[in-house]
Amino acid sequence: MAHYRIGRLEQEIQREVNDILLKRVRDPRVQGITVTGVVVTGDLQQATIYYSILSDLASDGEKAEAGLKKATGLIRSELGARLNIFKTPELFFERDESVQYGSHIDQLLNQLHRDDPNL
Repeated sequence: MAHYRIGRLEQEIQREVNDILLKRVRDPRVQGITVTGVVVTGDLQQATIYYSILSDLASDGEKAEAGLKKATGLIRSELGARLNIFKTPELFFERDESVQYGSHIDQLLNQLHRDDPNL
């Protein structure tokens, strides 16, 4: 039962944080951030929120990180108001490297196709 609840909570947090970033956080540094996944600890005390940004530039990554850090309090209180759970978990944001990796693979494949049209 508890495991099912955690999975649902993770999905809800992902959906709500995407919505909050879109509609409530006015910081331009967090525009273009997409939440790609959420992992909540078994005791529901902490939630790690994985996100991706469209840019591969390190400077954009740093800006996004700074913007998220600044917005964490707002995001957490918004989440608390939207989720009907006893205590809102502490939020940690982590860049999802796998998404970046995926787009890198796409670029390599496109490159291959350009070099060899028969592929």
